[in-house]
Amino acid sequence: MVHTPAPGRSVVFADGVRTPFGKARPDGLHAHTRADDLVVACLRELLRRNPSLPPERVEEVAIAAATQTGDQGLVLGRSSALLAGLPVTTPGYAIDRWCAGAMTAVTTTAASIAVGAIDVALAGGVEHMGHHPLGQGLDPNPRFLLERIVSPDALDMGRTAEALHDRFPHLTKERADAFAVASQEKFAKAVANGQIEADLVPVASPDPDRGWGLATADELARPGTTMQALATLRTPFRPYGRVTAGNASPLTDGATACLLADEGTAVDLGLTPRMRLVGFAFAGVEPEVMGLGPVPSTEKVLARTGLTIDEIGLFELNEAFAVQVLSFLDHFGIADDDPRVNPYGGAIAIGHPLASSGVRLMTQLARQFAEHPEVRYGLTAMCVGLGQGGSVVWENPSWAGSGEGAS
Repeated sequence: MVHTPAPGRSVVFADGVRTPFGKARPDGLHAHTRADDLVVACLRELLRRNPSLPPERVEEVAIAAATQTGDQGLVLGRSSALLAGLPVTTPGYAIDRWCAGAMTAVTTTAASIAVGAIDVALAGGVEHMGHHPLGQGLDPNPRFLLERIVSPDALDMGRTAEALHDRFPHLTKERADAFAVASQEKFAKAVANGQIEADLVPVASPDPDRGWGLATADELARPGTTMQALATLRTPFRPYGRVTAGNASPLTDGATACLLADEGTAVDLGLTPRMRLVGFAFAGVEPEVMGLGPVPSTEKVLARTGLTIDEIGLFELNEAFAVQVLSFLDHFGIADDDPRVNPYGGAIAIGHPLASSGVRLMTQLARQFAEHPEVRYGLTAMCVGLGQGGSVVWENPSWAGSGEGAS
């Protein structure tokens, strides 16, 4: 089926990078590094890797964070652009859609490009969960509970994952643990194959006791994880539950950024289109089962683009919780071990620094497109706290059936 193109200009993903992801702990990789400096490292690396792009051609910088305070405040897009050395004429802004922050930074700037308001943008996200634990400083309106607008469990992400297990009893803890083991195995294989390091930005790591170091690799993965080991982990969100630290994403510090452009401008500037945006959608669900969010958002974007799920050749699904991904796969009739899904592993192994993860998914999909010219379409999708989902469909410019790369 030929997709229904979105109106406006063609938008391409030209490059994407991220910092190594670290444990959100006092002894983690980035414990003594500012969140905004993680963003700056990504922006500078994009400019370094794309020397044909004059900095003054960057017309917008959008950076997301779920907790916008302290070193994640001060209008992140603008402040990080200035710190990265972009011209003072480069505007920027901050975005918050919790876990889908960076994804929304991409879709928002891409929309501006599509309508011709700008030609080039940088978009990404950061979450320093060591400095800003999830929920820190929140003051939910009491009406949420008094008027029963949401369940008391809706703001506890682990309990929303347990609620998915309750709603779908066939999504057992054993299936969730098996999916988690596979994520660890795939990530370890991708690291060994050099498929991860190429997109990492080394970050200077100060430590008051040991001096300066250099963060060059992720530190959260647990290679060699077994089903037997996962079976012994406690269930922190309820007694005799099914969600554990082994089948959920760990608390993480990290940042991402990507370079987007109008396709014609990208070619003129000597940039290489690595993905072409086909369409995107966001959707809402009951907050207490927020993990279901990517199901309606994916149905929505497929309907908008005229595609079917069978035409998606690669999936990058954020592994906030194993059960959340399994609910998506079951809905669309995709096997737990389908090789199209998260070929490099996912957030269970890599980590999930909330607002930054959307661009991590995109950067990995772009690399997979280059490895698989037989695949035309790919999907990046994720659940979002407070009951949302986000999905973005991309086209592979290297698709073998596209001749010179045309749609």
